[in-house]
Amino acid sequence: MSGIDKNLLNPEKWISLHADYLFNYTISRLNDRDLAKDLVQDTFFSALKAKDNFKGEASERTWLISILKRKIVDHYRKINSAKGKAEVRMNFYADGDREGEWIEECVPTDWNGEIEKKIENEELGVVLEKCISNLPEKYAMVFRMKTMHQIETEDICNELEITSSNFWVIIHRARTQLRKCMEENWFKK
Repeated sequence: MSGIDKNLLNPEKWISLHADYLFNYTISRLNDRDLAKDLVQDTFFSALKAKDNFKGEASERTWLISILKRKIVDHYRKINSAKGKAEVRMNFYADGDREGEWIEECVPTDWNGEIEKKIENEELGVVLEKCISNLPEKYAMVFRMKTMHQIETEDICNELEITSSNFWVIIHRARTQLRKCMEENWFKK
């Protein structure tokens, strides 16, 4: 044990101890570096304001992650909410037979290849999910927990009651099987 009580807050060390982890957690869910940085910063700020409410029932990192999760959910709620969207009208064609206006949220986006990338990413996601679902149940569970949810190895081992060496064997076999499945179903298209 490092001599640090995990049940005490140490705001002076949050950036050095948790910033990278929180950023990686966020970027894997949002895929926007600037927004991820902002949400991590907001998380630290909210945690400072709420530090008197910390009960010590979870580790400092777990507590910060729970705050961050709420920030991410709030972000998605905000962008998906129809409330507050102004009905701003924009001219699309200013003259001729096509003269007219568009409601701002219905204006066509710039088609610079982003749509094709999005479709390809969605297709990749479908193939990856299919490959994960073909793994043995424990392999899929360990892979999702470690790679997709970024849960610490020690926490996974405790939750699944497996040893660290067993964990690494499982994760290696899962990745090997996934690579083979992806090569057969995605890269050889």
